[in-house]
Amino acid sequence: MSRILMVTPEAAPFAKTGGLAEVLGSLPRALAAIGEEVVVVMPRYQSVVIPASERVWHAMPITMGPYTYIVAIDQVVVPAAMQNGASQNGPGVRYMFVDCPPLFGRPGIYGEWGADYGDNHIRFGLLNLAAIGIGREIFRPDVFHGHDWPAGLLGPYLREMLKADPTFFGAKIALTIHNIGYQGNFPASIAGDLGLDGRVVHPEGAEFWGLVSFLKSGIVWADAVTTVSPAYAREIQTPEYGYGLDGLLRQKSDRVTGILNGADYEEWNPAIDPYIAANYSAHDLSGKWQAKKALLEELHLTAEPSRPLIGIVSRFAYQKGFDLLGPIAPELAAEDLTLVALGSGEQYVEQIFRDLARAHPHHFAVQFGYDHALSHRIFAGSDMFLMPSRYEPCGLGQIYAMRYGTIPIVRATGGLDDTVDDATGFKFHDHTPEDLLAAIRSALAAWKDQSQWRNRMLAGMHKDFSWDASALEYQKLYRSL
Repeated sequence: MSRILMVTPEAAPFAKTGGLAEVLGSLPRALAAIGEEVVVVMPRYQSVVIPASERVWHAMPITMGPYTYIVAIDQVVVPAAMQNGASQNGPGVRYMFVDCPPLFGRPGIYGEWGADYGDNHIRFGLLNLAAIGIGREIFRPDVFHGHDWPAGLLGPYLREMLKADPTFFGAKIALTIHNIGYQGNFPASIAGDLGLDGRVVHPEGAEFWGLVSFLKSGIVWADAVTTVSPAYAREIQTPEYGYGLDGLLRQKSDRVTGILNGADYEEWNPAIDPYIAANYSAHDLSGKWQAKKALLEELHLTAEPSRPLIGIVSRFAYQKGFDLLGPIAPELAAEDLTLVALGSGEQYVEQIFRDLARAHPHHFAVQFGYDHALSHRIFAGSDMFLMPSRYEPCGLGQIYAMRYGTIPIVRATGGLDDTVDDATGFKFHDHTPEDLLAAIRSALAAWKDQSQWRNRMLAGMHKDFSWDASALEYQKLYRSL
């Protein structure tokens, strides 16, 4: 058994902006189910509601540069995940929340109204030091496992600023990059705020083109770097996908591993999903037809249920590639298809969907924002699921779609390329409107043969992307460290 202390800015169900939170809500539980002892450290944001939490440390002083904060540590224990359908009786996962109202007692996680908080370097610098404090006083880990840039200072603090402290001799550091496009880069002038000096801030360390980079720091000082799919691990070592860190990652390529994210099938399972109109499974697909009809009615679409329905649930961000729909909007409107989209983000992408829905209200529908229950109904009621990403570290939408018998149409990048094959979906390679349109048309042509379509649905539904296999890969990584 290894003792793992994970550090993250978010984890479901406590605080969530995206896939990182889903991973930190599922992976620790899967690790606990196979015998690992896991503590997850994250901030206690104003929005975090933790029923029956226990205060396990009342006043922990954290000194960082010129600042001293007194933080409290609250804890809640979450049961281990089910393994192969069987409940677990282990100790579960201890989620520890760093309670520091001056820094975390705000409505947002990273910022508000589209703008980051100006002191995020201090907020997440303190998270790293608080996690180290927890490692010293409450839970002595074998491995510190940081997630994304907010945990990037674990290495420099442990290896340089606190290297004389015998408490952590022998402890190893792993860093998981969930999206290399987010790096936590700040002006060099903030180094003093973080208590970092020339031992850390130099071109071979935290300095990145004149900035201080949390993510680069994490990579430099990590004993192992993982990312969330094998293909993405290869991609981030290239100039196209590495966002300036590809050279460093190539230098450390012997430490870089891709471990595919898993899906929480307790949550995403059409056989037991409480949000959909009718439950169904690979053994009885009749409920999917009912789910489709109910979704069309809910969104006031008058298209016949026999007409193929494409679903989208996503952030409308540059990364996700939905701007490709703009140039082919007239061709899409002329095809025999219906489209529903749920999401929000960049205004020009929202406008593409708004224009489609306005021009073709009977066949195209969009709802802006995020609606958890509706997202389940879109996965269940759609026939196809569209993810034309420029890059996608792992992606979970295509995995959920396959479990719901909904055929993914994806760009062959990162985890999308790893998880979707010709038997379960449709892929296109060049990120162009023409290639996207060709993939959609291939899917529409395949739809006409319903017998083969059913085989494709069943192939996807029988795929197993549960956390069981992924947790074993992380366990191997910890053993190797």
